[in-house]
Amino acid sequence: MAVLKVKFTKTKRDKLAQILWILNWVSVVSGIILFSLGLFLKIEIKKRNEVMAKGDINSVPNMLISVGVIACIINFLGGKICYDCSDANKFSRWKLVMLPYIVCTFCFTFCILVGALMCYTMRNELEESLYLGLRDAIKFYKDTDIPGRCFLKKTVDLLQIGFRCCGNNGFRDWFEIQWVSPRYLNMASKEVLDRLKSNVDGKFLVDGVPFSCCNPSSPRPCIQYQLTNNSAHYNYDFLTEELNIWMKGCREALLDYYTGIMRSIGIAALLIWLFELSVLIGVRYLQTAMKNVLLLGDLEGESDGWLLENSFVETAKYNINIIKNLGKANQISTVSGMNDPNINVQNTDCDKTNITTKSIPTAR
Repeated sequence: MAVLKVKFTKTKRDKLAQILWILNWVSVVSGIILFSLGLFLKIEIKKRNEVMAKGDINSVPNMLISVGVIACIINFLGGKICYDCSDANKFSRWKLVMLPYIVCTFCFTFCILVGALMCYTMRNELEESLYLGLRDAIKFYKDTDIPGRCFLKKTVDLLQIGFRCCGNNGFRDWFEIQWVSPRYLNMASKEVLDRLKSNVDGKFLVDGVPFSCCNPSSPRPCIQYQLTNNSAHYNYDFLTEELNIWMKGCREALLDYYTGIMRSIGIAALLIWLFELSVLIGVRYLQTAMKNVLLLGDLEGESDGWLLENSFVETAKYNINIIKNLGKANQISTVSGMNDPNINVQNTDCDKTNITTKSIPTAR
């Protein structure tokens, strides 16, 4: 029994073809939107490429860009097919193409759904990439004279100012690394030498942060050095007083930023998927209705359209059997108990002939 069978008159078939023609052109626009969203996400990731470790974080934008391009091509072809389907004679040219087109479009819509779901499952990979990238960027913050790293100080400072963050996980990350370049250290100062000697690795560590961590909205002048020394500042207690530097880590700030973008893109992709799925269902109805018209031979009469010619279970069994039987057409059966057709063939008595021997005439 057919699934979701609908009866179509010629007028309904023509209207369905015209509506689908318009919707396919709308789908071309939706493909452009998907392409644009993927390109936007790729550019946003590339902007902070210096503070991200290499990984699979570009898989989502690449997926959206690819699906967007394919959407434009498939829906452009679908618009042409639906336009011709308003005429039964023109439909004959697309008769053999319609079913493969529907199957390909179904796989394509599934890719849109996968791309939308990937936007929600990318958070862990992105978080790890940001953690490793920011850790290395902060580590090389002081290397302003080394080629390949000299840009990191500016990058980190602009990042902390723009996203109102400090450090990787928080401002205390700066306490664990030497972020002041050696060229700006006074080696004649006893304080500097004592700090260098007090550290096992010979690093200049201070309980301070770069200027880009300062919160300009704070009424008090920024305290960026000796943050944990209450006696170094008047009327100051770092344990109870709200510090006038950014408290949020840059990893969390960037993760929230990209998560918001991907959540919006995921919602848009899901809506586009639902729209594409509805167009695909309409094309399937049109294909089956036009096919039945040709089978009935009455181009002006009514015809049935459906999603599946048989039930879901029967269709699934039929397709499974097709898959199982692939490649078996040219194989010889080797079932136990069956004899080879070339074995035990009765021999003819070729050596026993009943040919009458005629006498050979003698020469005269």
